[in-house]
Amino acid sequence: MAAGVLVGLAVPPLATLARPLLVPTLLIPLALALVRLDWAAAGAWRRRPAVVAALLAFILVASPVLVWAITRALERAGFPATLSQALVLMAASSPIVSNVAIALLLRLDAPLAVVVVLGGTALVPLTLPIAAEALVGVSIDMSLAEFMVRLLLMVGGAFLAAWLIRRFVPARVLAANHELLDGLTVLNLLLFGLAIMDGVTAYAIARPGYVALAIAAAYLFNLLLQAAGGLAFRRLGTTEALTVALLCGNCNMGLVLVALEGRASFDVVVFFALAQIPMYTLPALLKPVYARLTGAPSAAR
Repeated sequence: MAAGVLVGLAVPPLATLARPLLVPTLLIPLALALVRLDWAAAGAWRRRPAVVAALLAFILVASPVLVWAITRALERAGFPATLSQALVLMAASSPIVSNVAIALLLRLDAPLAVVVVLGGTALVPLTLPIAAEALVGVSIDMSLAEFMVRLLLMVGGAFLAAWLIRRFVPARVLAANHELLDGLTVLNLLLFGLAIMDGVTAYAIARPGYVALAIAAAYLFNLLLQAAGGLAFRRLGTTEALTVALLCGNCNMGLVLVALEGRASFDVVVFFALAQIPMYTLPALLKPVYARLTGAPSAAR
């Protein structure tokens, strides 16, 4: 996974070649995760609506306000305003759909991840425009219906593909090939990371200082949001709290780009690409931590 973004930066022609794969490789990991999901466990969260509502409120409302407060203070010390704007928009977006696949790979609570990912994706058309305009002054001139149709087509396509696979492929065959499904998931995430880096290398050569600061900020705020989410919901249990942390830190900036439709500055767009680096490297770097905290030796493999 991590190789995708790094190769995309190192070999720009490959990133350009992979660019048309951006949307498919964003959604295929979700479909593969849904194929393997324990739907009974996901449905069990319907009996805990208050917890799910609190999780969604924390991710979609509290997180962007927290980041806005911190970046406002940093701006007084010379932090770039465009980077502050990008960080707030990042925090205001829903969790990436690939969190479900990553949770499966890390042996975290994938049913909880899918409930929050789908709830966040459904609600972000309502919360993102308000957060963008109120906190950073970005206006999203798109009707709610149009935005929701776009999301429905993207996420609904993944659900349809997963349903068809589960319909025609026996469960025992899927269970026997879980490593193959893991490999396909990682391959798609690698290609997505490669594709989103198109154009970033030239920008990095022109503005290396901004790019270095953006990467450092992406790591710092990803970890900050993970820590805040994990601590806020630590009473759910260790595995659940780590899953919440993953969801809080890995935000779906692709959806923000769809919503903005070229209205954001290129500095913000570049940050969204660079912010994939921590999202792709931190799961691998933190995997031993997850294994130690959950006491699950299988997660360390």
